[in-house]
Amino acid sequence: MYDAIVIGSGMSDGWAAKELTEKGLKTLMIESGRNVKHIKDYPTTNMFPWEFAHRGTVPYSISKEYKIPSRNYVFDESTVHFLKKDAVQEYIQEKPYDWIRGNQVGGRSLLWARHTQRWSDFDFTGPLRDGFAVDWPMRYADIAPWYSHVEKFIGIAGNRDGLATLPDGEFLPPFEMTCLVEHLRDVVGRNYKDRNVIIARVAHLTKPQPIHIQQGRVKCQNRDLCARGCPFGGYFSSNSSTIPWAQKTGNLTLLAESLVHSIIYDEQTKKAKGVNVIDINTKKTTTYYARVIFVNASALNSNLILLSSISARFPNGLGNDSGLLGKYVGSHNYRGKVTAEYDGLKEFGTQGRRPTMSFMPRFRNIYTQETDFLRGYNTVIGSQRGHTDYGNDYGENLKANIDNKMPGKWKIFAQMMGETIPKITNKVSLDPIKKDKYGLPLLRVNVSYDENYEKMILDFFGQFTDMFTKAGFTNIESIDTKHNPGNENHEMGGVRMGKDPETSLLNQWNQLHHCKNVFVTDGACMTSTSSQNPSLTYMALTARAANYAVSELKNNNL
Repeated sequence: MYDAIVIGSGMSDGWAAKELTEKGLKTLMIESGRNVKHIKDYPTTNMFPWEFAHRGTVPYSISKEYKIPSRNYVFDESTVHFLKKDAVQEYIQEKPYDWIRGNQVGGRSLLWARHTQRWSDFDFTGPLRDGFAVDWPMRYADIAPWYSHVEKFIGIAGNRDGLATLPDGEFLPPFEMTCLVEHLRDVVGRNYKDRNVIIARVAHLTKPQPIHIQQGRVKCQNRDLCARGCPFGGYFSSNSSTIPWAQKTGNLTLLAESLVHSIIYDEQTKKAKGVNVIDINTKKTTTYYARVIFVNASALNSNLILLSSISARFPNGLGNDSGLLGKYVGSHNYRGKVTAEYDGLKEFGTQGRRPTMSFMPRFRNIYTQETDFLRGYNTVIGSQRGHTDYGNDYGENLKANIDNKMPGKWKIFAQMMGETIPKITNKVSLDPIKKDKYGLPLLRVNVSYDENYEKMILDFFGQFTDMFTKAGFTNIESIDTKHNPGNENHEMGGVRMGKDPETSLLNQWNQLHHCKNVFVTDGACMTSTSSQNPSLTYMALTARAANYAVSELKNNNL
C-alpha cells in the first residue's frame, strides 16, 4: 500500500513525484518504458559525427520499425533509442495522426525543445471570450505562484520583456540574439506597435543557482546536443532533476517496464483504490494500491487508461458521467514556415551552438477579433550564417573547396505554433474489438485540422512575408510542411478541466469531478491549447495539484 501512485515518469510526472515525496508521501512511479538513468544511460551524448556508423542517418533496417517517429524532427541516429517503435504500442488512425512517444523513464523530457513560456489571462480566458470549448476554472493569478515555484527549481533563461501577452517569470540571464534577429526586431519595432521580437525563454542553466547545484546540475555548455541527454544537466529533464530529487527523499519507488492497464474503483468508498499493472516482459498483472493517484501517462495514454477503467459505477470510463472523456482533443501545429536570406551584416558570423532561438509572441486577435479565424499563433525565429556550398567536387578539389570555403549569406526562418480549436469531433476512443499484445483495447484516434487553422496558416504566411520584406530580406519562401496532426507533439485534451461536471471531467484542482482522489495534470487536462508552449504549464499545474492533494489527505478529505 502506497500513499500515492504516479502513472508515468515524464515532464509532469517528475513534478508530481517531487512534490508528493517531499511532503512525506510514499510514492510509486510506474513507467511503461525501460529505466534510463541520468548520464549513465545517454549512449550518444559525447559522440562525434564520425563516430556514428551511418553519420546520423538511421538505416532502413531500423527506421522501418519507426515509421511514425521517423517523420518527427528529433529522429536520427543519436536519438532513435529514446523513441517508441510503432509495434510497441499500436493505435488506429481514423485520420492520419503521428503519435510521437518516448520509451523510457523521463519520457519526452529528454527530447523536448525546452521552450518555457508562461500562459497569460488572454490564454486562460480565451474560450470564454471567443465562445469555443468551455471556460477554464482558473485564471493566471491562480497559477502564477506555481509558475515561479517551478521556474526557480528547473532554471529558465530569459529576459523580462514586460508583455501582457507573455508574463515575465523567474529568469536566469538570457541567451543572446543573433545580429540578424536584432535587425528584424528593430524593423518590427519601428513598423508595428503590437509586435515584439524577443529571445525565447528556455529551460537552460545560464547561471546555475544553489538549488541547481544541489540537483547535481551545472551550466549549459552550448553544445546543442540536448536530445541525446545532457550529461551536465544543463537543461531540465525529469531524469536530471525531479526524479533524482524525489529519490533522495527515500519515499519514491520506481517501477519501469510496467504498463498501467486500468484504475480500480471502489464502489463502497466511491474512490479509486489502486491500479492494475502489466509487466512488459512477463505479461503478468499485479495490483498496486494507494490513497491518491496521479494520471500523467501523456495526454493520449491518460485518456486510454481512464477509458479502460470501467466499473459498475463508470461503465464508460472512470469519472465519465458527462460522456466527454476522450473528446475535445487538440494540439499545436507547426505546419507554416517562412524562410529568407539577407545580403547585409557581412561583417558578422555565427559562433558556438546556442541551444535556443528567438520568439514572437502572439499578436493576432488579442484585444479584439480582427481576423476571419479564432485565436492566433506564436512564432519561433532562428537564423545563422553558413558557408558557400562545397559543390559536387570530390577528392583533391573537394579538400581545396573545404579549405577555402567562404562565408555565405545570412539565412533566417520563422515557424508558427498555432492554436487549434478543441472540437467534440476531435476525439480518441477504444476500439470495441481489437486489442494490443497486452490485452488493452487499441486506441482509435480521430483528430484533424479544420478551416480555422487553414486560415491561420495563410495569415501567418502573409504577415511574415510582409515583415521579412520590410526587413530587406530576399528569396522569401512560404512552406506548408503538411505534417499530420500530432507530428510536432503538444497533444492536449480529452480530460479537460472546467467548472461544470456536465461539460468537463476535472475541477480547478485537476481532480476528477466524480472520483476525487484521482488527479490528471498532463496534457490531457487542458481545456484549450493556447498558442504558448505547454510544458511549463503542465509542471505548474502538477505542483499546484500535488500540494492540494497532500493538504486534502492530511485533512482526511481524500
